[in-house]
Amino acid sequence: MSGIKKSITELVGHTPLLELTNYEKQNNLEAEIVVKLEFYNPNQSVKDRIALAMIEDAEKKGLLKPGFTIVETTSGNTGIGLAAIAAAKGYKFKVYIQDQVSEERFKVIKAFGAETIKLTEEPVLAKVLQETNGDFVAAIKELEEKVLSKEKDIFFVNQVANPANPEVHKNTTGPEIWEDTNGKVDFLVSAVGTGGTVSGTGAFLKSKNPNVKIVAIQPGPNSLPSEANPKPEEITGVHPFFGIPLERIPATMDLGIYDEAFEVETEQAYEAARAVAKSDGILIGTSSGAAIHIATLLAKRPENKGKRIVAVLPDTGLRYLSTKLFEI
Repeated sequence: MSGIKKSITELVGHTPLLELTNYEKQNNLEAEIVVKLEFYNPNQSVKDRIALAMIEDAEKKGLLKPGFTIVETTSGNTGIGLAAIAAAKGYKFKVYIQDQVSEERFKVIKAFGAETIKLTEEPVLAKVLQETNGDFVAAIKELEEKVLSKEKDIFFVNQVANPANPEVHKNTTGPEIWEDTNGKVDFLVSAVGTGGTVSGTGAFLKSKNPNVKIVAIQPGPNSLPSEANPKPEEITGVHPFFGIPLERIPATMDLGIYDEAFEVETEQAYEAARAVAKSDGILIGTSSGAAIHIATLLAKRPENKGKRIVAVLPDTGLRYLSTKLFEI
């Protein structure tokens, strides 16, 4: 068989695991921190997995046909993945994107020929976000009901309610981790956006070994918009899943999957991301820094000596060069 691929769709997944050996030594850690480098996907993020899965699932179900436009709301990486897969498959793509994401995300999505619309540029979305203090789930529902329902020949991906999202992690991310660790994994650490990664990957790992501990991360209070702090430095793509009303939690988040949950502030995520860039030569984004921060706390617990902590690192730090992450 030829080693030459015919489409970027063949390049999604099978990302490597890396132990942060230098970081472990510098922090005197006696547990292993092994990271899943999702920036090895063709468009440098874990969202390539769900982009491909959701598009192909829609094609199989007849929801997406030639000539249709794919539509989605996103904080960036899902939009990039969808834009690239849409281009490779010959679809048009339109994305409603959060205003505060890095400029790199807008430019990359546009490079794939997609149409970008800031959430605040769509009156329906802007109104809901203002009234609910940034409730992304509520905004998506309003967009679907009042705007997209009136359009023809579109497929609204809706990653926060699309079952193909967690399912692809159950079918790919989880098995990859299990196989590459030869079944030796004690903890899975993942930041939560839609919840698809932690839900699907966690479900697979627990099906193989119920003793695997699943650890989920949400932003700390100082990293979320509030009346006192309407525009904080946010952890892009990471959203609350506990301590908030159920209706604000994506349907793709399995609230029964995690054993422990943590909050991480943006500055803590920054510090961890900056540290591993210098210690182990990997350039990662803010949500990845959040995962490493929590993995480090777990590794410092005496009872976890000798255990293996696998942390999912969603994307590359190259998407954050215009932000404060690497202003050092």
